[in-house]
Amino acid sequence: MSEDLKKNQYSADSIQALEGMEHVRMRPSMYIGDVGVRGLHHLVYEVVDNSIDEAMAGHCSKIDVIIHEDSSVSVQDDGRGIPVDIHKKEGVSALEVVMTKIGAGGKFDKDSYKVSGGLHGVGVSCVNALSEHLKATVHRDGEMWEQEYAFGKPLYPAKLIGKTDIKGTVVTFRPDASIFTQTTEYSYDTLANRMRELSYLNKGIRINITDKRVTDEKGEFQTELFHSSEGLKEFIRFLDGNRECLIADVISMEGEKNDIPVEVAMVYNTSYAENLHSYVNNINTHEGGTHLAGFRRGLTSTLKKYADASGMLDKLKFDIAGDDFREGLTAIISVKVAEPQFEGQTKTKLGNREVTSAVSQAVSEMLENYLEEHPNDAKIIVQKVILAAQARHAARKAREMVQRKTVMSGGGLPGKLSDCSEQDPVKCEVFLVEGDSAGGTAKQGRDRNFQAILPLRGKILNVEKAMQHKVFENEEIRNIYTALGVTIGTEEDSKALNLEKLRYHKVVIMCDADVDGSHISTLILTFFFRYMRELIESGNVYIATPPLYLVKRGAKKQYAWNDQERDQIMEKFGSGAAVQRYKGLGEMNAEQLWDTTMNPEFRTLRKVVIDNGGEADRIFSMLMGDEVPPRREFIEKNAVYANIDA
Repeated sequence: MSEDLKKNQYSADSIQALEGMEHVRMRPSMYIGDVGVRGLHHLVYEVVDNSIDEAMAGHCSKIDVIIHEDSSVSVQDDGRGIPVDIHKKEGVSALEVVMTKIGAGGKFDKDSYKVSGGLHGVGVSCVNALSEHLKATVHRDGEMWEQEYAFGKPLYPAKLIGKTDIKGTVVTFRPDASIFTQTTEYSYDTLANRMRELSYLNKGIRINITDKRVTDEKGEFQTELFHSSEGLKEFIRFLDGNRECLIADVISMEGEKNDIPVEVAMVYNTSYAENLHSYVNNINTHEGGTHLAGFRRGLTSTLKKYADASGMLDKLKFDIAGDDFREGLTAIISVKVAEPQFEGQTKTKLGNREVTSAVSQAVSEMLENYLEEHPNDAKIIVQKVILAAQARHAARKAREMVQRKTVMSGGGLPGKLSDCSEQDPVKCEVFLVEGDSAGGTAKQGRDRNFQAILPLRGKILNVEKAMQHKVFENEEIRNIYTALGVTIGTEEDSKALNLEKLRYHKVVIMCDADVDGSHISTLILTFFFRYMRELIESGNVYIATPPLYLVKRGAKKQYAWNDQERDQIMEKFGSGAAVQRYKGLGEMNAEQLWDTTMNPEFRTLRKVVIDNGGEADRIFSMLMGDEVPPRREFIEKNAVYANIDA
């Protein structure tokens, strides 16, 4: 039989059985989500989750996370320490089983752990498989044991290396650069935000993070200690720090309902947005699920009952809807479920039916007690609800204006939109361009088969500070709704965005590279985050990256996207190279714009993702709110300073 025939045959030889943890290394994204920045940080979370589980079981009170100079990370806790005795079935130490077998650990034995966090249950074995080197040190029963691994394989059996008077586990790992090709550099801020979140969700635990790559003036490493004695109460004060509160205190409760630990904290503020953050076993479920449905049900029924009884609704000419109770509300719901069932692969939507009634009961009891004990606050909340209902009626009229002019029902598309000829939304993309002049250049430079252009006139409305009906009355925003073909309201939620008729699967924000351009990008992103969050979550929003410089010498020319690239090109071209700086898109001709920013073969698009919903919400309310000092602090911390020769 010829070789070619053999190749095309599907036989027993075609079936691969991967040994050990090879499947994790071949398909890492299946286990940790992706191999970019998010997946890299996920490795740390998996190890920390193990320590958190020890804490939740009552055996650990302190966790240390250290980022080393070579970007390896150590996680140390003072728990019981991973068992090191020989595992009967596997014939090696239990430590080695935990580190090298997927689906091995103490989480499946309900006597060891009542509930456990972690996202996918793959845990530390996955971290080991995706690390070029991992060292585990266990302090247990007065003995110190050690084992090292390379790419998930043990270098030697677990060995006793000495005596100890402490207990706990230390895991130090260095991610494999051949898998995390984008970067292996850890971000201190990303890790610190998650550790802060974990300390709020699990009160009483001390989590310390240290970055050995950075030292301050005294020569000490950058370090922060996170410890919360009040849990969610403190968390909500932190998230709502940039907003004006309506009520005197945070409404909160914690307790067990139907054997499910439930923690809730909520507060009303003067804004018009609703911010709900929900967690299951410390995992942020940004798509919500049964616990969120339970919260909404408990909130609406209790407040409605109270408002009806108070007699304050008598003069109102229309009914109060469930949405009205959620305006200006910031709430955090955290539940711990023994056997969580998630919907979908990403595990961001809880499906356990029994959780709904548990959360609903807990919220009802908490609210009833609070409203009874604080009649003044109760009055303020009901007034806020009446205002919200009036605004909703105004918003409905404005929204109907948005909805009426859909593509299908006639009324047509916005006059400013230059549409593309392709009908399949998957292939189509729309560029939101700052200003008419840049819009004109973009129209000339685009590929009209699949690229549409929507110019925006100046700065769009700051939605953070505007009432809802003002948002829908704004012409620029109405144009965005109509052009995209999205509507408001789905079967499940009247406020959610309906993406069924989305006309473009790529929505690209294209602004100038100057300060104004950045401001407009932030305004558009604020609008997307507050009113079209589903669009970001489904991965449809991108930011274009036009070049900053054009370096020319004779007939040779090359573009540069930052100062470093510019200097390298100038060095390559030698003396006599001229540099043109592009302040805005309007300075490029149509051909240049196509070559650098719009041509799918050469362009760079940055996808907008939400890593941490709570942190994103806090930053938007700070940047786009009224308070100046926190904004100034943020800018000073994150700005790139230029050296100007005065």
